[in-house]
Amino acid sequence: MRLHVIGLGGAGGRIADRLAADHDADPFLAGVNAFDTDMDALGALDALGEERRYRFGDAAGGDGLGGDLHAGRRLGDAHASELGRAMDDQRPSLAEAFLLVVGLGGAAGAGAAPALAEELSRLYDAPVYAFSFLPVPSETEEPDGDEGPTSAAAGNAASGSGTEPATPHRPLAERNAARTLDALSERCAAISPFDNAAWLRPGETLAGARDRLDEAAVERIAALFGAGETSQGASTPQQVLDASDIARVVGGAGEVAAIGHATQDVESTESESRFGLGLFGSSEPAEVDTSAAVSAIETVIRKAARGKNTIDVPEGRADRTLLVVGGPPRWLNREAIADGRRWLAEETGSDAILSGDAPIPDGDAVSAVVVRSGVDEPERLREIRETIA
Repeated sequence: MRLHVIGLGGAGGRIADRLAADHDADPFLAGVNAFDTDMDALGALDALGEERRYRFGDAAGGDGLGGDLHAGRRLGDAHASELGRAMDDQRPSLAEAFLLVVGLGGAAGAGAAPALAEELSRLYDAPVYAFSFLPVPSETEEPDGDEGPTSAAAGNAASGSGTEPATPHRPLAERNAARTLDALSERCAAISPFDNAAWLRPGETLAGARDRLDEAAVERIAALFGAGETSQGASTPQQVLDASDIARVVGGAGEVAAIGHATQDVESTESESRFGLGLFGSSEPAEVDTSAAVSAIETVIRKAARGKNTIDVPEGRADRTLLVVGGPPRWLNREAIADGRRWLAEETGSDAILSGDAPIPDGDAVSAVVVRSGVDEPERLREIRETIA
């Protein structure tokens, strides 16, 4: 599907920039923008040129908002139409869906996201989804006196010192997240929360894990939304996944959607003979052992379902599930995928399961994406919502 990504605030801008760096040439990425009140944060982006970066909110003076969500909301309401116009060069009318990427604990991005979601829904007949980062509990805790600087800038500076960067202190992060979740639920077709805390390793800080977590988020966004789009001349999927399939699974009433993803390296079968020119053997791709293909597909489906998802799903259950299996075409064993789909139906208890495939002729890995929607409220979301109960 043709996806237009808008990164809002510091966290959202980093993801938009990384998507542009890794996938700008991919057909699924129809447009990318980054919006922020912080001039320095926008200036730190590498892949997005100035035409795709936009600072809004002159009242902020070019800086961040210091966690003031009310100020962020006011700026969002005042500048939503302006931000919509700032996207025009990216031809948003061609998009089949919009994805707002935002850190929920902040103010600029979280404040502007609901108003922009409403503006995009008014202008275009395409669903608006949100990919949102949840704050970690330690952000709201008072730092120990010997921890040193805890600002985001200090954390970045410390990253080259050989010590683990400190987690920024944001006392309002969880309350901001709770209020923004409520607002986005009313304005977005679906929300995919990314639970930063669940992804941290023992002893790791949020600042120290930033690159790894950003990479995991980008992998999942690209794997899901890029699954139905193929480059000209590439292999055509046998089960084509399109925008309507994703919409059917994730719903349209602001439900939570969890994304699981896994890969497993396999031997490529698409090259010519191992002698390079096909002179001493067939130039046709080698056949794949059926048992090896079945094992690889079974492994990635189970890892995508039971491994670390964007957010933990209570008991793994869901009303609706989407499965996408990708990799070199000769590894995409149809019977194994069908078996995996049946296993996933039992695992999730889903009454409705959709599936698709994503052939990658020159790929060297088999992958699976599992999306679950219509889930019971995850514990971390409940904890965050209780901060304003």
